[in-house]
Amino acid sequence: MNGLENHRNFLKGHLWDQWDALERDQQKGLPVPLPQKPYGGDETFVDLVAQKDFTVGSIPLINALERRRSCRKYTGESLNLEELSFLIWAVQGITGDSEGRRTAPSAGGRHPFETYLAINNVEGVKPGLYRYLPMEHRLLIMGRSEGLDMKVVEACKGQKFVAKGAVVFMWTALPYRAEWRYSLIAHKMVAIDAGHLCQNLYLACQSIDAGACAIGKYKQDKMDALLEVDGVDEFAVYAAVVGKV
Repeated sequence: MNGLENHRNFLKGHLWDQWDALERDQQKGLPVPLPQKPYGGDETFVDLVAQKDFTVGSIPLINALERRRSCRKYTGESLNLEELSFLIWAVQGITGDSEGRRTAPSAGGRHPFETYLAINNVEGVKPGLYRYLPMEHRLLIMGRSEGLDMKVVEACKGQKFVAKGAVVFMWTALPYRAEWRYSLIAHKMVAIDAGHLCQNLYLACQSIDAGACAIGKYKQDKMDALLEVDGVDEFAVYAAVVGKV
């Protein structure tokens, strides 16, 4: 039972008692972590539809909440670029003000995630692996490898429905973005924040006649390797499949 108790303690608030006494990196004057992982100068990109140009997503919130379900069966119909742009923006997009606030809440505004996408069936976007750049609202092309859909299935411990969706969202955490401010508390904040962004995806899907299914069951090493992250300073924490229903 001790093992379970230790994990339960992760959910409790007792660490706040220690937090006030800690000298955190923010207090030490160390540099603020970048809000977006940098990239080189020779990448190629996919421009997304801007929020001001969205014509999708306008249904009453009460209807989206009533219809929200985890969906594992999809019609095979493709998403279009505007629908994909809307879903990505709904999850981690900038809301237009000068302070870089986003659509999903995050403790202390730290936003410790990067959003990766395995695109299978989106009109005008070649299948492949992409990373979302929220500061620019565009996709960085990481690769268009053959058999990506089955690589994602393998990383998700053989869940075959994962390959049937139009796109798979995969999120990594960069813990130091939160640790810089919250130290020992940061990891609980990261876990809470992950729920915020995935719920945004669920509700946004309802407004475009799509469905989502969140995935917490995955092979850590396989997912980290797929996303080309080091598994230490950045590692996979969550995923979700999206498709038309």
